[in-house]
Amino acid sequence: MQKQNILVQKFGGTSLSTPEAREHVLRHIRRELARQVKLVVVVSAMGRSGDPYATDTLLESTVLNGSIPSARERDLLMGCGEIISAVTLSGMLSSEGIPAVALTGAQAGFITDDNFGNARILAVRPERVLRELEAGKVVIVTGFQGQSELGDMTTLGRGGSDTSATALGAALHADMVDIYTDVNGILTADPRIVEDAKPLTYVSYTEICNMAHQGAKVIHPRAVEIAMQAQVPVRVRSTFAEGEGTLVTQPEQFVDSPGGVVDRFVTGITYVNNVTQITVGQQEGIDQLQLKVFQAMAENKISVDFINVTPYGAVYTVFDNEAQRAEAVLEEMNLRPSILSGCAKVSVVGGGINGVPGIMARIVAALSEQNISILQSADSNTTIWVLVKKEDMVQAVRALHNQFQLHV
Repeated sequence: MQKQNILVQKFGGTSLSTPEAREHVLRHIRRELARQVKLVVVVSAMGRSGDPYATDTLLESTVLNGSIPSARERDLLMGCGEIISAVTLSGMLSSEGIPAVALTGAQAGFITDDNFGNARILAVRPERVLRELEAGKVVIVTGFQGQSELGDMTTLGRGGSDTSATALGAALHADMVDIYTDVNGILTADPRIVEDAKPLTYVSYTEICNMAHQGAKVIHPRAVEIAMQAQVPVRVRSTFAEGEGTLVTQPEQFVDSPGGVVDRFVTGITYVNNVTQITVGQQEGIDQLQLKVFQAMAENKISVDFINVTPYGAVYTVFDNEAQRAEAVLEEMNLRPSILSGCAKVSVVGGGINGVPGIMARIVAALSEQNISILQSADSNTTIWVLVKKEDMVQAVRALHNQFQLHV
């Protein structure tokens, strides 16, 4: 499909939270309009919890007033913050003589199922968006929301505005989707932990999906998966700087090095903390133990991760806030689980890991030098995971970042 000279920009809550921040948003819009592109801007609700129009603040107001709205009515409320953002930004553009129009998710063509609070996109029908673009307008679209086939407002769950942006980019056959946030692209590690974390110029869709699933907060993996399926490039950029940020695309599009190839085994180190390891050993008189354990977790809607199954039992993790309930479920089955709370999952992510000898040896060496015990490990084509004690997490991330020289 031929590209349409369309750019989709997405601005998060911190990018819209203050008049000063919104001036930065206007600057990015003006710059792109000067390039003669057709511009669609997807917006989140302004600010974060505690700010007047943030989604969490709107929800908290119902609790303070003593009401408990149904899931359908909650979605009506949760969509208000994005509408306020869209109308505000549209008005600011119009006051500068820039034609603009604000559209809800429904008006922009987002059709979803009726799973209120975490709806899935069934289709995007962007005819109205295309008409407004042809009329020369900047189209401001509320992120995070759509409409069920019955006409009810729905919200898309965590990372919903990112998902709105890439889904709209796919439907419009956009040249690019720019995700603006408060950091300058994707880094090799969390800069709050690793001071010399390095900005990445390029990452593959697969790498950033894995990094996002394993704790990186810059972009939601669901949004990346949509972009990957449609082959729409995504840039993660800072609202408050002019840098190009990080380009997310297919590896063959990388032009980072003189030879046109990014030659690296490891791309970044991520982490998820506050997890509990559960070990269930084979016990006399209990058949199909592994099947029964995971069926019980599923029936009680307890999410499991980091799963190792052997003939002798099963080892897996749950979040700390689910650990007590998981333990109770297992004990009701007359099982005697071993519970180790206060753990962290550290991930080494890289598209070059697969088939390269010695990566695991280097991980073990780096952690052993810091006297950090590995409680559990697993791997895939692009990721190696290790479970460590929570108090060792920061040092583990730093040691692995240094081991693979990601600061260079």
